Amino acid sequence: MEPVLTKKMLADYASLDLPKGRRRTGLFVAEGAKCVGELLGAFRCRTLYALPEWLAEHGDDIPAGTEVVEASRSLLRQITRLTTVPPVIAFFEHPADVFPADPVSVAQNLTVALDRVQDPGNLGTILRCCDWMGVHKVVASVGTADAFSPKAIQAAMGATARVSVAYCDLAEYIVSLPAGTPVYGTFLDGENIYTSPLSRGGLLVMGNEGNGISPEVAALTNRRLLIPTFPPDAEAVESLNVGIATAIALSQFRSRLF
Repeated sequence: MEPVLTKKMLADYASLDLPKGRRRTGLFVAEGAKCVGELLGAFRCRTLYALPEWLAEHGDDIPAGTEVVEASRSLLRQITRLTTVPPVIAFFEHPADVFPADPVSVAQNLTVALDRVQDPGNLGTILRCCDWMGVHKVVASVGTADAFSPKAIQAAMGATARVSVAYCDLAEYIVSLPAGTPVYGTFLDGENIYTSPLSRGGLLVMGNEGNGISPEVAALTNRRLLIPTFPPDAEAVESLNVGIATAIALSQFRSRLF
């Protein structure tokens, strides 16, 4: 007989949309075969709801100690945040706070910094891009979206398993970097990213969707880059989406290594 979801369970699951709900329960949620499958090996799964056919195919991948509930589509529909009911929904234990990348390592390993990126979908897209481009450490300012919100987890499509996000005072972190560490930022008055020399390591700062990089952080950048329109004098939209801009920037850094 299929289990019944109590009002408290439904309220707890719904509360995961908000930071205070995630803090209170110590959980975050992931939905869909791809997303859940990627995260199962990276975070402790407390409860997993899945269709019988998904369990038949992936049951051996579920870690011991996980509460597994064989569910119907109607039950999953009560929990899901998606338009289409996914075959599996999992509730993972929220990890402990992550510390920022060692400042000394930033000069050797490209690191992305996010300055008040507020849209969780953009954040998830950036993490997915970082995962693809081999950037596994992200430093985020206070005010940046939560990497464990449902929308960020969904947009990251499993990248959260390999890309960590550490929240801190971003200006203080930049000041702590060794002297001479390249600190890149994207600006409208920067140098053309396609022709600029780019280092193997350094910090790449990406700014807020509407306001860009804050003045405090901008003052600490020492390499100002521009992603130009094409052709350079063409009339175009006012700015790029921060997720797209991050993808373009990272591709340019990586292209220098081929």
